[in-house]
Amino acid sequence: MKKDFYLTRYALIIKRLESSPATYSQLEDYLLNSFEFQDAGIKSYSIRTLQRDIREISDLFNLSIHNKKKGDNRYYIESRPTMEVDEYNQKLLESFQVSNALNLHPDFSDFIFFESRKPTGVENFYDLFFAIRNKRIVSFEHYNYKNKLMTSRKVHPLALKESKDRWYLIAIDTKDKALKSFGLDRINYLDVSDKKFREKYNYNFREHFKNAFGVMNLTEQNPQKIVLKCSRHQGEYIKSFPLHQSQNSIKETPEEIFFEFFLHPTYDFMQEILSYGKEVQVLEPKGLVDDIRNHLQESLNRYLES
Repeated sequence: MKKDFYLTRYALIIKRLESSPATYSQLEDYLLNSFEFQDAGIKSYSIRTLQRDIREISDLFNLSIHNKKKGDNRYYIESRPTMEVDEYNQKLLESFQVSNALNLHPDFSDFIFFESRKPTGVENFYDLFFAIRNKRIVSFEHYNYKNKLMTSRKVHPLALKESKDRWYLIAIDTKDKALKSFGLDRINYLDVSDKKFREKYNYNFREHFKNAFGVMNLTEQNPQKIVLKCSRHQGEYIKSFPLHQSQNSIKETPEEIFFEFFLHPTYDFMQEILSYGKEVQVLEPKGLVDDIRNHLQESLNRYLES
C-alpha cells in the first residue's frame, strides 16, 4: 500500500459510508474498483489497514466509524459533526483529493489548470496558527490600501478566517482593545513573541461569523432578512453553489428564482451582488436596495462624465 495514498483512502471510505453502511468486503470492493486505486496500481486492501484507517479518520476528521451494531458486521458512521465542522471537513477532503491526485500523477499538470492569481501572505499561516494555539503575542507591519499607510501592530491572535480566496487574522489590537481583521497578504515583518497573553476572550467565532459574509466589522449592523430575485439562468448557479449557509429558495417561476438570506448586509455582500449585474436584484431590505441603487448611480455618473 502506497504511503502517500492514505488521504485518498480516507476520503473514499467516508464517501462510501456516508451513502450507506458496508461490510469490510463491500468496502474492499468499492476501494479496489475506484479509479483512484486503479490509477495507483493498488491490488489489495487488508482488514488491518481498514482498522488503522478508521482510527486515523476519527482523529483527523472527528468522525466515529463502528461496526457490529446489534450483530450487524457492517461499518457505519456513528455521528456527524455540526454543519460548520462538516463544511470544514469537506474542504479538507477536497484539498486532500486534489493534492493526492497531483502527487500520484505528476503529468496532471498537463490537464489541470489553477488560477494564475497566487495568494500572498500564506507563508505566515503556520506561524499565526502556532501563535493562536499557544496564545502568543504577535507583532507585524500592516498596510492599509485605503489610506496607503503602513502601521505597526501588536495583537492577541484569536482566529484565522478565509473569505473570497483570501485569509485574514482575527485578533485583538492591544492599542484600543478592539477586535479587528488583518489581511495576511498585507502583513509584513511578522514576529511571534515568546510572551503569552493572559487575557481570556469569550468570542464564539462560529456564532460570530454565522450570519457573516466576508470579514467586515459585524458590530455595525444586525443580521437581516435579505431577498433576491435572480434570472433563471443565474439562479440555477446560485442554487447549486449557495452564497451563504442561510440561503433558502422561496419561489420559482419559469423565468426567475427568488432567494432569502439572513445575514449582515455588509459591503462585502453588496459587492458580491453587484458582481452579478442585471441578473440579480435585491428586493429587501430597503436600506440595502438604496445602497445598491446609489452605488450604481455613482458608477453610471462616472461613465457619463468621462
